[in-house]
Amino acid sequence: MDINQARFNMIEQQLRPARVLVPGVLSLLAEKKREDFVPSAYRHLAFAATAIPLGHGAHMFTPELEARALQALAMRRHEQVLEIGTGSGYMAALLGAHASHVLSYEIEPALADSARTNLEHARIRNVQVVTGDGLAEQPLSDTFHVIMVSGAVADVPESLLDRLKPGGRLFAVTGTRPALEATLIHRVGDRFERVALFETDTDFLRGAEPAPRFVF
Repeated sequence: MDINQARFNMIEQQLRPARVLVPGVLSLLAEKKREDFVPSAYRHLAFAATAIPLGHGAHMFTPELEARALQALAMRRHEQVLEIGTGSGYMAALLGAHASHVLSYEIEPALADSARTNLEHARIRNVQVVTGDGLAEQPLSDTFHVIMVSGAVADVPESLLDRLKPGGRLFAVTGTRPALEATLIHRVGDRFERVALFETDTDFLRGAEPAPRFVF
């Protein structure tokens, strides 16, 4: 496989048609080597429009979802970022390229270890991976300009919203299947403004699944 051609095709055939048009986002996706964060068995699918399995019931975001999230967050270099759901570490690497520091939580120890290795090999120094449940309540003194929820949640917990700085933005995929929706939440003072961006699909974070429905 011609890696560079596959990367070019991803941008031209997946991202641009999905209205990912911000030059900084497109150039970042062209530069950051997604193939180095994909399990070796799926390296040939690194740029395919599919959610690549990572093991332990987890999958990577599709390239389109990664790019559209970055475009929506419109990050700035000085910002502090919290990510929930490290996965392979690739989303954290993308976030880190546009931020001062990224704190990323991964609940599955094996994935956290793998992500640390991937980030180290990529020489990314401003991402810290913590093994633990990032949705659990944390000290409110730890607040962030940007929160990236790298997985679906039935709804965004209030404890997570409280960790947004004024003017901060949170990206999450919310709802219940088959109608999951990418959502951007902007903190304005003490208010939280929500914008529905687009319909999508991705794995639910562990412990964030919708309550089961009872069928009579």
